[in-house]
Amino acid sequence: MNNRFLLILFLFASLASCGVKKAMQQRPDISGIEKIDTTRFQHSETFYSLGKNKLYQNKQGIWELYLEGDALERGVANGNLTRELIHHQEIAFMNKLQEMVPSENYRGFLKSVVSWFNRKMYLHVPEEYKQEIYGVSRYGLERYDEFAPGYVRMLYFHGAHDIGHALQDLMLVGCTSFAAWDSKTEDGELLLGRNFDFYAGDEFGEQKIAAFVNPDSGNKFMMYTWGGMIGAVSGMNEKGITVTINAGKSKMPFMAKTPISLLAREILQYASTTTEAIEIARKREVFVSESIMVGSGDEKKAILIEVSPANFGVYEVENSDQLICSNHFQSEPYLDDKRNLKAIEESHSKYRYDRMSELVSETEKLDPEKAVSILRNTEGIKEDKIGYGNEKAINQLLAHHGIIFKPEKRKVWVSSNPYQMGEFVAYDLDEVFKKFENGLVSNSVADDELNIPESEFLQTDSFRKYEEFRKLEIEVNEQFSKEEIVEKEKAERLVQLNPDFWEAWFLAGKIFYQHEDYKNAIIHFKQARRREVTTVPDLELLNKMIKKSYRKL
Repeated sequence: MNNRFLLILFLFASLASCGVKKAMQQRPDISGIEKIDTTRFQHSETFYSLGKNKLYQNKQGIWELYLEGDALERGVANGNLTRELIHHQEIAFMNKLQEMVPSENYRGFLKSVVSWFNRKMYLHVPEEYKQEIYGVSRYGLERYDEFAPGYVRMLYFHGAHDIGHALQDLMLVGCTSFAAWDSKTEDGELLLGRNFDFYAGDEFGEQKIAAFVNPDSGNKFMMYTWGGMIGAVSGMNEKGITVTINAGKSKMPFMAKTPISLLAREILQYASTTTEAIEIARKREVFVSESIMVGSGDEKKAILIEVSPANFGVYEVENSDQLICSNHFQSEPYLDDKRNLKAIEESHSKYRYDRMSELVSETEKLDPEKAVSILRNTEGIKEDKIGYGNEKAINQLLAHHGIIFKPEKRKVWVSSNPYQMGEFVAYDLDEVFKKFENGLVSNSVADDELNIPESEFLQTDSFRKYEEFRKLEIEVNEQFSKEEIVEKEKAERLVQLNPDFWEAWFLAGKIFYQHEDYKNAIIHFKQARRREVTTVPDLELLNKMIKKSYRKL
């Protein structure tokens, strides 16, 4: 380790002590926690209960969770019932961290930086949610307390979505969503759909929880989530308000404030109209940029609430019966925003926006089945073949989930594995809460008759090849990161498995370049350039590699 790095490490460690100790020691009010029932009953390998709280795994592999009571009661029941699921996610997350940062010294450095970055987060989280997170955290894995105490660690995890897209081109999450109504839907009712393209490793994506929450204050609501997460990324409440989040272009934040998922959760729990949703969003300080699509069944409308650390806007379409959202802002306050304009020009956001607009416009009389078909579409604009896994596609074949809402009927469809390609499971929110409140639940609360079948694509040779390609792609990139020599045979196999994808040809070109076979490198780089390259920076890198190869030749 060189002296310069030691100096940087010392400076950050010094900074980390400023305000961090207080953050590490702060705790919410947990008065009365010792009186809360913690007796979990295991009825089978797929069914647990704690009082009226329930956890059941359905045949599609989705865990159905019901929680009720005040914040501490909900948190304790959540953590207790889902403890194995929380452990799975913590292990997946921390293993990913160890894989990315193998050095113990660097991880110590990272711990100091993360602690300093999150030192003020607790000041921006409502007491209710801190209590709920505390209850969940009692069932976290003690082995990770060295990184941060359980409660503090769980609080940090709720900012992972925000930090994730702040660290990778400031936009890790490439989600796409739409809303349609009136002449665009079969019955004129509001219909919304979205893909949540957040990827944190295969193990992280294995787990799905359909959580149905009956709090002591505010609205009953459902959200599609995972172990340990009380924030919302996709959800709907009993008043027909839906919430989904799409990352926007952000500048690098230097201090965490309100995590977007907790803001979205607050809207679900406390908003009955789009106006109330706007009021809730406006009072919270965030630390990254985000589009929050809010649908209202009773108002039969959808809006975008566009938040960032320094700006706020609301976008609503006029003289149209569809609303499209990707990863750039559309409201007036952001029309001249340099970062937003750069995202439109250089990223894959505008391409996906145009493709979603095309699919929604061309699909007559949308219904849930047609909406799912749109979310599963892997082609480019005008049905161009752009390769499987291309981030310009609506379906990038990496989504944590897809979800469809019909808020006027309080119905929701959630995808099962893999990606958004498995069976979409239907739930009627009114019926679900009626069953849980009557204590009549000992199996799935899904409305199986309304389920939407898995994609036929899963049974094709193309899907098998894509899965092989994805594993090989990860393997090759890991070899490059470790500066290992990649076998030439892998170059040809990559392009055989996914011939329409520019990145398959690009990786093959890098392999030939590594072997000093510059002629073949140029051929493969040029083949990559002939295909739909994802972003402007990707194209610039590709052109740079072509020039370097010619110079070497």
